[in-house]
Amino acid sequence: MNTRIQPVEPGTRPELAALENQILIERGRISPLYQILLNAPEIAKGWESLLTAIRNRNSLSPAIREMIILRVAVLNKAEYEFDAHIPHALKAGMTEAKVQEVRNLGSSNMFSDVEQLILNLTDVMTIDIQVPDSLFEKIRPFFNDQEILELVATISAYNMVSRLLNALHIGH
Repeated sequence: MNTRIQPVEPGTRPELAALENQILIERGRISPLYQILLNAPEIAKGWESLLTAIRNRNSLSPAIREMIILRVAVLNKAEYEFDAHIPHALKAGMTEAKVQEVRNLGSSNMFSDVEQLILNLTDVMTIDIQVPDSLFEKIRPFFNDQEILELVATISAYNMVSRLLNALHIGH
């Protein structure tokens, strides 16, 4: 499946050199997603800033963050995103079995009670949008305000990522 808009080939637009360099520093490469984002440099810049903060500059454990990203990818049928984050999840300490178990949408004894709450929050925010007070109150004892914001922002941001990937047919 081809992307719905043309990617910008890195190095072909001199006015994007600084932005491309910034992306390379943070990401190590200019992925197909970023090649599409470069069509709108200000969006690419804001995207890079937001997603870098969410992935690399928050207090959540990398394993929790990656579990959320994988779950959002499953819920939104974003296989490219799921596949892209498997190495990150494994590096963060998730086992291969846990990575694959994220695909199952029921509860699992493979996840701790707190992880199951986070998966539930991810499911509700992604599918139902509105988070009931009863779920929020179950999460509150385990996280401070900063961590709650980071959980919600991570779920929200990766919904944005997967929906853009899907809408523009970015990936495999």
